Amino acid sequence: MAVTLTEAAAHRVNHFMAKRGSGIGVRLGVKTTGCSGLAYKIEFVEGPNEDDVEFVSHGVRVLVDPKSLAYLDGTELDFVREGLSEGFRFNNPNVKSECGCGESFNI
Repeated sequence: MAVTLTEAAAHRVNHFMAKRGSGIGVRLGVKTTGCSGLAYKIEFVEGPNEDDVEFVSHGVRVLVDPKSLAYLDGTELDFVREGLSEGFRFNNPNVKSECGCGESFNI
């Protein structure tokens, strides 16, 4: 089981943490919502929860709760710029379908 970041995503996470002045990394997870059933969530964290599973990718700590890990196993978080838009993109090999707006997915 693994969740990784691209070099671009790790650089962006480090940039945000430096701007915030604190944090140990990011927590990735999923929540039930949207038209396809699940949506990603990402947050900067000050410390791990007791049950978090931890990965280190390009020097960045990535925390995932055990329930979300079943949906995120093998996922790579990337940071992309396309035209005037930029943001994090989840490359998840487990996704079977996504909604039309791209905000939610199904496994």
